[in-house]
Amino acid sequence: MSKVIKSRKLFPFFDMAYQGFASGDCDRDAQAVRMFIEDGHRIALAQSFAKNMGLYGERVGAFTMVCDSNEEAQRVMSQLKIIIRPTYSNPPIHGARIAGLVLTDPDLNKQWLQEVKGMADRIIGMRTRLREGLKKEGSSKNWQHITDQIGMFCFTGMTQDQVEKLTKEFSIYLTKDGRISVAGVTSGNVDYLAHAMHQVTK
Repeated sequence: MSKVIKSRKLFPFFDMAYQGFASGDCDRDAQAVRMFIEDGHRIALAQSFAKNMGLYGERVGAFTMVCDSNEEAQRVMSQLKIIIRPTYSNPPIHGARIAGLVLTDPDLNKQWLQEVKGMADRIIGMRTRLREGLKKEGSSKNWQHITDQIGMFCFTGMTQDQVEKLTKEFSIYLTKDGRISVAGVTSGNVDYLAHAMHQVTK
């Protein structure tokens, strides 16, 4: 992909909203970004710490652009300030200070990385249990995509009619396109979810 993008002179923009939640390893989840930079790409990177640091209400993140020179970086920064000023001007500083502390304090950083891995492992485990639960319910459908996908959300493949039935008959709420938040699936409700999904898809 890197070679194709370079040959077509495209500009790569990375959106990293769930770093660490894909594999449980923040470094591994950043592998594509680092590879593109090593391949000589000038990239843009949008990162969010809302989910992987639990800072939802703070809207904390970072925007990075890799430039060829200090002069280019100054020109890019000048253009970014033109966009930033009318958009949000001065963002709240509390969340940024928390994120900065977690990223720079060795003890806090180590603890955070362990907690991110714990969250990722739990999400991966819930995906496995949901798929196994559907099989136990007797579903003949192929639910492999549940465990093939990564991250906090899962596209179930259910239709809008099936989603509406899931909500009306089982009080399970998800987007109309069948996307569920795997972070909301727990050991206490995964079997109920599997049962309900089987009932509306059989």
